[in-house]
Amino acid sequence: MDVRTALGVVGALLVWFALAFTVPAAVALGTGRPPWPFLATGAATAVTALLLKRLTGRRPPLGVREGFLVVVAVWLLVPAFGALPYVLGRVPQLDHPLDAYFEAMSGFTATGATVLTDVEALGPDMLFWRQLTHWLGGMGIIVLALAVLPRLRIGGRELLRSELPGPVAVESLDATVRGTAQRLWKVYLAVTAAGFLVLAALGWAGLDRRMGLFDAFSYATSAVSLGGFTPDADSARGLAPVTQWVLCGLMAVAGVNLLRLYRLAALRQVRAAARDDELRLYLALLAVATAVLGAALFAEGLVDGFGGVRHAVFQTVSVTTTTGFATLDWSTWGTLATFTLLLLMFAGACAGSASGSVKVVRHLVLFRFARRELDRAVHPDAVVPVRVSGRVVDGAALRSVLAFAVLYLLVFALGTLGLALDAEPGAGAFTALGAAASCLGNVGPAFGETGPFGSYAPLGGLSKVILVALMFLGRIEIVPLAVLLRRSYWRV
Repeated sequence: MDVRTALGVVGALLVWFALAFTVPAAVALGTGRPPWPFLATGAATAVTALLLKRLTGRRPPLGVREGFLVVVAVWLLVPAFGALPYVLGRVPQLDHPLDAYFEAMSGFTATGATVLTDVEALGPDMLFWRQLTHWLGGMGIIVLALAVLPRLRIGGRELLRSELPGPVAVESLDATVRGTAQRLWKVYLAVTAAGFLVLAALGWAGLDRRMGLFDAFSYATSAVSLGGFTPDADSARGLAPVTQWVLCGLMAVAGVNLLRLYRLAALRQVRAAARDDELRLYLALLAVATAVLGAALFAEGLVDGFGGVRHAVFQTVSVTTTTGFATLDWSTWGTLATFTLLLLMFAGACAGSASGSVKVVRHLVLFRFARRELDRAVHPDAVVPVRVSGRVVDGAALRSVLAFAVLYLLVFALGTLGLALDAEPGAGAFTALGAAASCLGNVGPAFGETGPFGSYAPLGGLSKVILVALMFLGRIEIVPLAVLLRRSYWRV
């Protein structure tokens, strides 16, 4: 394991990340705000990157083992640098380093959990940076760097897989890693631009007078990155019904495998999409969950009429795709509706999207694996392969899915236990359960005081550290850090 090779790649990735701070600096200048917190952070990031590259020198190509260290290091360092503008700018509510790191980690991991109690108190430059962290983190800093860096051979492909988690085949999209990353960013940019234009048009047409250009940018970037940050504390509650429907569509589309979207849009592979088991299950899950949640909301008298249908659809899509937008305060819902949302936090959208949580394809593989084992219990000699979209899932992929499921549940249990032990006397255990599920699944809002119109600010320091760790683990999907913690990884 060549640590210097890994650190050299981290430096190369941070060079490109340093350029991102010029955008909010320009926004600060345009709005009469001091740009120096962003310029100073960008300079610090660039200096760190160049030092890493200089100290490591020219190293051998990145390998698979070094790739794990790169992923962990980048996803720890990027939020750290991303938090610096909040601290340097002495932003109210984010001047404490832990709170700033919490907000930055939530932004880059597209979680949407916040420690802010008054979002509107932030200046336009900091609000813009907060939204930009979502958009950059949704596709991934690593994918952006791979789109412009020279080919990184095998390790580069492993890095790309780390940003498109789940059993995703990246080889068929392009012959090179760089070409694949470029195409993924084109899809991401196209969907974001389309969302922005539609939302802005609603504002221009007077259909939603609240939707100005900055609001259109904010909601489009949050919806496409499946993040959930908004420029005010009302999330999507105060938006016009037509805007809420548009956001539903954006979230649902963004929850589809980006590779599949590219093949649909550029290669016109409609039949392949129709045969995609994951896509069909994803759409079926949204339909069934909407019906269950809608029935619960109508039965409890929380909604009525066509508006009730809209709320049911919106909340189902938002939580399933791990976006975290809200049109209603689900902290006040009854048992069935609340439990439905909790289960959806473990669903996730398609692999290869910006969604967090377990992902639909893994649920599909686990279900078919369980069905095969039941069949083999009756017919021990039967050869029953596990298939997804007509392709056989090999033993290595099955073991990977099973290992991830076990690790995910273990981390969730430990996170819940840690939050419960650190909670104030009298705080409900369900609040700890929801916060752990939400942050590990990169959903954002949970229940109780951490609900969609609440904040994580009242939690203690230890709880915030635990939640930051859960957001981080949810974004890298646990395995890279678990590998690094093994003694055998560090043996030559």
